Amino acid sequence: MKVFLIGFMGCGKSRKGKELAKKLDWLFVDIDKEIEKKTGISINEYFAKYGEDKFRELESNILKHYPYPPNAVIAVGGGLPCFYDHIDWMNSQGITIYLEMDPAALVSRLKNREKRPLIKDMDDETLLNFIKEKLKERSPYYNKAKIRVSGLNLDIANLIKTIYA
Repeated sequence: MKVFLIGFMGCGKSRKGKELAKKLDWLFVDIDKEIEKKTGISINEYFAKYGEDKFRELESNILKHYPYPPNAVIAVGGGLPCFYDHIDWMNSQGITIYLEMDPAALVSRLKNREKRPLIKDMDDETLLNFIKEKLKERSPYYNKAKIRVSGLNLDIANLIKTIYA
């Protein structure tokens, strides 16, 4: 089974994804890390050098052509579900889980912004407004997830029960 974790940056996709994969004894795949391995540069550098359109094409290619094992937990970038047919593709390949969080909670988690190209120069107030706007845009995609859970204090044991329910 493939479990795709989706949600806004800072909601815990990578951290909780690693925990979930470890608990299930499955492979953990972070699409952003795979992009960095493939390109040899950071996401931030790739964005700056090639722009968002090229980044989204590469991201799509890695998502759809990664050699996933039968059981894997996959963390995807916050914008990935909103481009091309990604959310529908992920739903057809496994279970999508939306780690939902309040905008203010996301701001508090996004203190180290240097590695995040879309928000690296924002203060807290600007970031809060940005998150609110982006969540409005992205919610039609995020809400297509098969499972929605709060990203705050997410308990992995309960998440596993939800996956197998």
